[in-house]
Amino acid sequence: MRSVIQRVNECAVYIDNKIHSHINKGLLIFVCFCKDDTQQDLDYTAKKIVNMRIFSDNCGKFNLSLKDVKGECMIISQFTLAADTKKGNRPSYFYAMEPKKAIPMYEQFLNMVEDYGIKISSGIFGADMKVKLVNNGPVTIYLDSKNR
Repeated sequence: MRSVIQRVNECAVYIDNKIHSHINKGLLIFVCFCKDDTQQDLDYTAKKIVNMRIFSDNCGKFNLSLKDVKGECMIISQFTLAADTKKGNRPSYFYAMEPKKAIPMYEQFLNMVEDYGIKISSGIFGADMKVKLVNNGPVTIYLDSKNR
């Protein structure tokens, strides 16, 4: 499971030129499910994201987690994180999980993050979305559940 995590002051998702969802201070998370992902990948990623200390304390040090700051979470499916760019100029998405299997994993992941007490918002799996955000920092982190 691959994720790109961005610390944001606010974030909104638009579908068909209408606002679909919005968050204030928190994290924008793009998630990708790969063919070999399991329940352990979901567990690891959800726990890591909500506990990762990437928010500043009063001294300006990264000592606070999403839970600590009572931040919100926008979670967007992003199969292009599975891109293999080794050959040629057109990325291959061979490693991306097929939607029939990825959709239930995405929905389960949303529930898992929410179960940590985090207010979540999301896009729609597979939809053409426009994401507007105000990046805070900027702080952007790549997380791959296979690199633990």
